Amino acid sequence: MQLASGVPALAVATGLASTCGPVMLAFSAQRHAGARRVGLWLLAVGGALAVVSAGIGVAAILTMAEHWSHQQAQRTGLATLVAVGTAVSGVLLCAGLLRLPGAAETGAAALRLVLDGLVIGAALWFVGWVLLAEPTRLLGEFAARGCLAILVATITSAVATGLTFIVGARSRSPRHGLLLAGGGVTLVTGCGLAIATGLCQAGPTVALLGVVLLPFGLLAVALAGRLTEATGGPDPDVIRRGTAYAFLPMMAMAVSAVYHLVIGGNFTIFAVVAGIVEGFGLVARQHLALNDVRGYASRLAEREAHFRELAHTDPLTGLANRRGLLRAVHQDGATETPWVLLGLDLDGFKNVNDMRGHDVGDAVLIEVGRRLRTNLRPGDLAARLGGDEFAVLMRARPAEAQRIAERLLGVVGSAYRHEAGQVFLSVSIGVAESTGAGDAEHTDAGDVETLLRNADLALRYAKQRGKNRVERYDVAYDHLLRRRTTLEHELRGAIERDELHLAFQPVVAVPSVRPVGAEALLRWHHPELGNVGPDEFIPLAEECGMIAKLGAWVLHRACHQLSIWLADGHDVWVSVNVSPRELHAPEYVVQVAEALRAHRVPPQRLVLEVTEHAVATDLDELIRRLRALRLTGVRIALDDFGAGYSSLGQLRRLPIDILKIDHSLVAEPEPIRPPGPDGRAFAPMVDVVMRLGHQLGLEVIAEGVTNPTELAAVVEAGCRFGQGQLFGWGVPAEHLEAMLEAASPPEARSARPAPPKPPRPRPPAQRAPSDPYPSGAQPAESRPNEAGATADNRPSGNRKKPRPGTDSVQNAGSVDSSHEMRQA
Repeated sequence: MQLASGVPALAVATGLASTCGPVMLAFSAQRHAGARRVGLWLLAVGGALAVVSAGIGVAAILTMAEHWSHQQAQRTGLATLVAVGTAVSGVLLCAGLLRLPGAAETGAAALRLVLDGLVIGAALWFVGWVLLAEPTRLLGEFAARGCLAILVATITSAVATGLTFIVGARSRSPRHGLLLAGGGVTLVTGCGLAIATGLCQAGPTVALLGVVLLPFGLLAVALAGRLTEATGGPDPDVIRRGTAYAFLPMMAMAVSAVYHLVIGGNFTIFAVVAGIVEGFGLVARQHLALNDVRGYASRLAEREAHFRELAHTDPLTGLANRRGLLRAVHQDGATETPWVLLGLDLDGFKNVNDMRGHDVGDAVLIEVGRRLRTNLRPGDLAARLGGDEFAVLMRARPAEAQRIAERLLGVVGSAYRHEAGQVFLSVSIGVAESTGAGDAEHTDAGDVETLLRNADLALRYAKQRGKNRVERYDVAYDHLLRRRTTLEHELRGAIERDELHLAFQPVVAVPSVRPVGAEALLRWHHPELGNVGPDEFIPLAEECGMIAKLGAWVLHRACHQLSIWLADGHDVWVSVNVSPRELHAPEYVVQVAEALRAHRVPPQRLVLEVTEHAVATDLDELIRRLRALRLTGVRIALDDFGAGYSSLGQLRRLPIDILKIDHSLVAEPEPIRPPGPDGRAFAPMVDVVMRLGHQLGLEVIAEGVTNPTELAAVVEAGCRFGQGQLFGWGVPAEHLEAMLEAASPPEARSARPAPPKPPRPRPPAQRAPSDPYPSGAQPAESRPNEAGATADNRPSGNRKKPRPGTDSVQNAGSVDSSHEMRQA
């Protein structure tokens, strides 16, 4: 048998080309690390061994070409050597394929892939054996005739094909690198099969075909080593794994076996071994699958327990949360000792977050959790319900729970050290007891939800009573909450249902007791709840954001009624209370101006009363708002003066016109009586305020005058105006109008001259006992204001020239009436 003259050159060329693949893989392995480097080295060594095996085959072909048919034994031995080398090369190549990124992350995953590939490879080999062996003999005379080398090579090629298929099917996208590597490994093992088959039986042409195709397989493997990237490995979720790889190979073997028996074939030992391998692979794979399911179920159980614990634990402090608190109650067995729940809320914690930052706030919350854990008894449960609200659940008697609450009051309220500085907080605690605790005066809570609600009510009550205290739940809290909720709901529609009205409390000139003004008081009569006091619904309106709406309604109603009285000829003014929230609203000045313009009311006839509570909030902002209001022409009164908020320095800065003395200063226990038979009793605090007000150019009104003794003391102090129970409560507008009619003579109603400007007051040394003005005091007409009134006792730079025709309007806004001035 003669070979073509170009065969040696072709063999050398293919050998050199085949060598390039392992060399490229070796260089790639040097540039990487970890599992990928190991995989590339395995591919390089496996490729090199395949090149050596192919070289043995080529050498055998070139040396035995002339005596091919006479050297069958030598060819069979060399074919066996090539087949064994190809098998070892295939094992190394498959191992390198499994170590590439994206194929198998763990040894267990690699074992599963090997078993799956073995199952598919055994099925492929068995089907091929049925088709090529007796009696089918699909290839006819070219079918293998018992050469061991061919058998070994076919097994290697079948396993490599099965492993390539399963790796490509199970890897995540992108999988083109692994598919290229697997295809190259399959081609290399196929080339080894062709060389072994050519040497053993088919002839040099088949062997040379394997030699020529070998470089392509090795170059494909080398290129794939550069392309493969980490994709996260195969999908670890056993639920999503397909099972076709297990059923299809077994079905193919069963169909092939039945077909082989039907046509009269016999099963050799190799076919039986293939069936055994298939069964072993399926059983081993099933065992691994069961382990996967068990592990997956175990991980699910661990995750469920972890997430369940997270669902019952506060992530910041490590304490139980609300769900954990409920779970502790439901899991605890029934005992005679009742449940006691302490609700804790940090006072002023919002300021910590705003001023120090949320990092400091979180550190404080963590420290609160640590203090609660370390200061409770065994069995007590501390929980964080949210924000700065905590709770402690325990089994204890009421007295013991009270002691624990008092101790926690000091523990939680002590200073918190932080690198940004010490943080000082107090805590309010509400105590609630479950069924079986307490006495007849306290309501029992039958379940934990009610227990939480009762503790929260007690906590709110502790906040309202001054904070930094312990309060025990009382049934009255329930009634208060229900009524509060009902009032808030009904208040939102009170204006539309026409349930609100104004009452007017007269302001009188003393000692004549003639009404010269009135304070508009808001009243609410509900058809079912009856009369609701302003001290109950006004704070509620401020909290729920309705105070601006109510204030606008009161302002317009008061201006409307004032316009009616002025049109009827009554010399009177009306004062309206303004809440701090209204006053700080940017649009309030515009609302006042619009109300005056809509009802055609002279601005000086409207007095806006501001309480000392507003002074305590933001003095600079308050001054800007009051100045803007005075520019509209209205007058400003400081209500409840003497209640303890404003200072003398603040009083000098405030742009006000009137001081209203608080009832606590008017109602002194025992007025002072000067020595001498003619000395009259007077209230010293009222006298001081009168002198202070007149020195500052302010008019003074005494509030809360309830009896003649207080009236005499107020008059003796020099106060010209009073308001209180002695002169009348808040009455409807028509009643006050009747009082005005009764106090005015008929001729005064027909023509009311403008009040003259009063004389300047005498010095204190010349003051007569009956002088209606205290030392330094002046009537309101002579005081400066932004509306344009002049002042005799102020610098000339503050005076404004009145416009023509406006004198009557300015004087009409004075606190004095013309009749009272004539009496003075």
